[in-house]
Amino acid sequence: MADCPDSALVPPGHEPRCPVDVTLAALGGRWTPLAVREFLRRGEATYSELSGALPALSDKVLSDRLAQLTSAGVIERHRTPGWPPRVRYILTSQGRALEPVVRSMWEWGTARRDALG
Repeated sequence: MADCPDSALVPPGHEPRCPVDVTLAALGGRWTPLAVREFLRRGEATYSELSGALPALSDKVLSDRLAQLTSAGVIERHRTPGWPPRVRYILTSQGRALEPVVRSMWEWGTARRDALG
């Protein structure tokens, strides 16, 4: 980990090179890891299903997170023709590869919560 450049030295608009920064760029923002958790549970979901599973998210935040995860290659957006149009978000192989990351976050959070009482 010592070979990672300082995050502050990455110029704005440039892709991070440090693997931790790359991961944080994909998962950054409040609620993003919880959205990924839902995809890992389901494999795919509609906007309504995600909204129901994460009721504390506003529509704007959920829309932003779905766009972020799509841009990062974690999920894909699939639109079904017809009326009304239907959209499903499907976890990609890169998204499935996040399972050990989310599992580690779960385990660390559980241990921290238990330690705090």
